[in-house]
Amino acid sequence: MKRIITYNVNGIRSAASKGFTQWLSECGADVVCLQETKAQPEQIPVLEFASAGYETHCFSAQKKGYSGVAILTRSTPDQVVKGMGMPQYDAEGRFLRADFGDLSVVSVYHPSGTSGEERQSFKMQWLEDFSQYVQELRKSRPNLILAGDYNICHEAIDIHDPIRNATHSGFLPEERQWMTRFLELGYTDSFRHLHPGLEGQYTWWSFRAGSRQKNLGWRIDYLMLTQTLVPRLANAFILPEARHSDHCPTGIDLRA
Repeated sequence: MKRIITYNVNGIRSAASKGFTQWLSECGADVVCLQETKAQPEQIPVLEFASAGYETHCFSAQKKGYSGVAILTRSTPDQVVKGMGMPQYDAEGRFLRADFGDLSVVSVYHPSGTSGEERQSFKMQWLEDFSQYVQELRKSRPNLILAGDYNICHEAIDIHDPIRNATHSGFLPEERQWMTRFLELGYTDSFRHLHPGLEGQYTWWSFRAGSRQKNLGWRIDYLMLTQTLVPRLANAFILPEARHSDHCPTGIDLRA
């Protein structure tokens, strides 16, 4: 059994100051994908994570205190690949892949479009380029887990107020349509596959107005699987009790 968890930590140093390393040592994961580390490699507490049993692989943004992804793993990967070979995205530290035998695990941080039209356009272009990139990657690495913060709620069941959020980035019709098309390419939303009708299951809450206490959330963090891996999917879960960020972890268990 292999447990893989993804977690947008909204600043790895901030999360570490709130007990993240203790959580890591107890979470039982073989691989933990992190997004929004907001740290350069030398600022990541790799010795703390090593004491919890994990080696750290990271891909940071050029801009300090911004974006960045990491993969923490109990076993050394056969190969780690940083970025997608696209400078406009790789400068922001958004894509990191680790290969374990025939299995590839990706930590991905999709852009947010909440800051305005320019970033929303950047996000939509990224989504198309990301789709094309992973479709090509599948030819050589067919068993893919694309884990991370997608910054999109797919369906009304994935968001606390679908009516009032219909014009907000993260739940725009064109973003939701992209995700539908992406799934149709042969990817599976692991959590929704095992829990098709389960409501009130979110991975992000605004810091405003007690949203987390009221469970006024969005499910924007996913572990997408290529269809080759679906028969191995034993469990998919969300861990809202972990509170080191405005997100919470979500994960899967795979049969060997």
